[in-house]
Amino acid sequence: MESASPSFVCEVCGARVATLRRGRCWICYVRWAEARPVGIGASCCICGERRRDNLRAVEFQGWWMPMCHNCGSRAVALSPMPQTLEALRQRLARDRRWSDRRLGRNDHRLTPVERRGSERRALALDTSGVWLDAEDLIVEIAEADPGDEVEATRINIPVPEERPGT
Repeated sequence: MESASPSFVCEVCGARVATLRRGRCWICYVRWAEARPVGIGASCCICGERRRDNLRAVEFQGWWMPMCHNCGSRAVALSPMPQTLEALRQRLARDRRWSDRRLGRNDHRLTPVERRGSERRALALDTSGVWLDAEDLIVEIAEADPGDEVEATRINIPVPEERPGT
């Protein structure tokens, strides 16, 4: 009868365990992997999430990839693990992103509008070329004379200027 005793020693904590991952027991490996930083400007390789607080480095097929917490947790739990990044993206993609599920059915909302205008994690750039007229938002700071007693904070309502031709 074979002995069920651990045969490996963790390089970090010295614990005797049955399996090692990168020379570490599972507890030390998880701590080490979660402490790995992601680069500045990184984004999730699955969904494009860019908030650095939500990103972590995840080992996928021997490579370290930046993934958000959601995609990383779901990817680690997959069985069997996809062999390519594209296959992983397809397995983790939400099916509503691929096609409209309301085809052939009536839309019972009061105002039927498309709710999914753009990908919410992508940059939504305005390409209309219309600039905001911020002239009304300009605030001028005027200094008072040294002898005047003036409140520290006050609101001055600007008087509209007369424009020629109006």
